[in-house]
Amino acid sequence: MREIVLDTETTGFDPLSGHRVVEIGCIELFNHIATGKEFHAYLNPERDMPSEAEAVHGLSSAFLADKPLFGAVVEDMLTFIGEAPIVAHNAGFDMNFINAELTRVGKRPLPTNRAIDTVTLARRKFPGAQASLDALCRRFSIDTSARDKHGALLDAKLLAQVYLELVGGREPGLMLASAESVEVREIIRAAAARPAREHAPSAEELAAHAAFVGNLKNPIWVRISEA
Repeated sequence: MREIVLDTETTGFDPLSGHRVVEIGCIELFNHIATGKEFHAYLNPERDMPSEAEAVHGLSSAFLADKPLFGAVVEDMLTFIGEAPIVAHNAGFDMNFINAELTRVGKRPLPTNRAIDTVTLARRKFPGAQASLDALCRRFSIDTSARDKHGALLDAKLLAQVYLELVGGREPGLMLASAESVEVREIIRAAAARPAREHAPSAEELAAHAAFVGNLKNPIWVRISEA
């Protein structure tokens, strides 16, 4: 099963108010294992960067001025996502922004029912507990030391680990597996099954068992053999 963990950074909270996507980060999962394949892009939003938003992700208008427009990367993004379900934290936010950008360049919006919202998963699993990405990373002891500010690709990598915990747990020490390690796992799975070993008891084992049973009162082994 292929899934895409997606995160965005934006100029604000509402695409209908003219706010735009400035960073997209995507991580590919296959059977809940990160393959190491990524899609990442910084985008020129064609507008100013509010100071409040810059304080969150650190992306300034000057930094984004020479970055591509969304229309220049949309085909690569859609190809990477394909038909896979999309895992996102507060998925409605990211889907609304991505779909607003798609509509702006004349592309069909992504169906919202493809989204898996990890906030919803977390609230179901831990009712009443904090469900922010930071809180979930603390709960699952996921290292966030590299996260000084929000970043779409970094947050997608952290979310991939959180998602694996929410759906059943990751392997001890699992970070993001390389494509090579996934290939090795597939080779192991495809290997021929080991033939069954013989388990018939030896004469000595049968004699020892008979002696043991002889010391028991109304043993079950005797009742079964007489049935």
